Amino acid sequence: MPRTRTYPNGVPCWIAAEEPDPDAAMEFYGALFGWTFRDITPPGAPVYYLAALDGADVGAITVARGDAVWSTFVATDDVDQTAAAFEAGGGAVLGEPRDAGADGRTAAVRDPQGAALRLWQAREHPGSQSVNVPGSWNFSDLRTADPDASKDFYSRVFGWRYHDFGPTVEAMIAVPGYGAHLAATADPQIYERQAGAPEGFADVIGAIEAAEPAEPTHWRVKFSVRSRADTAALVEKLGGTVLATDDQVWADLAHVRDPQGAQFTVSEFHEPR
Repeated sequence: MPRTRTYPNGVPCWIAAEEPDPDAAMEFYGALFGWTFRDITPPGAPVYYLAALDGADVGAITVARGDAVWSTFVATDDVDQTAAAFEAGGGAVLGEPRDAGADGRTAAVRDPQGAALRLWQAREHPGSQSVNVPGSWNFSDLRTADPDASKDFYSRVFGWRYHDFGPTVEAMIAVPGYGAHLAATADPQIYERQAGAPEGFADVIGAIEAAEPAEPTHWRVKFSVRSRADTAALVEKLGGTVLATDDQVWADLAHVRDPQGAQFTVSEFHEPR
């Protein structure tokens, strides 16, 4: 029986696409990643579709309040306290902490460099249950105009630490002890599977990357795929756009935009070159 994946404080735990036309988005991502959906919209609330891959929750699609965007949620032990820490550190609270039924408690925040983020204090819904397999969420990476300031801010708010594993990113984000948490819960073979990875890689939960000069600071979601080439071709067949490709040490990436404008990255993992 699959083990429930839980997320310690400071670990990204959930993703949701906010789209002007959620039904059209459901068709696009269902065809692209093989997701299935169920409508869990509470009475009188904006539409909320839960996405699943092979029966395991991946993320959600909901209606946009503005432009289409993928949002990342980070787990916290105390939403109210973490939202206050964002504000005290020079960020902002965009949506005050509120209960999301019995599932958990949430808030919308923005860091001092302008990247929007969601906070999640889990109750009955811990977060994504299918991750790091083709068709599911892989990482969320911070694209920032000031990597040093971003690293300092998030280390104070979430206790993040950083690793330098090569020239392709500014820093890999690590939550100390996360690998041990996975080994004891949802992923008992993590250390055996990552035997050839750099020390500390099991604690990695994302990356901080330097943004391009005209690029606003933002969080970018990344999905695992079997083939970058096939996925990129399917994106365009379904009405999306391939913005750029990037061959990295551990993965071949494509940065894409869905038909309604939400940007994301797909990643084909390979052995290091």
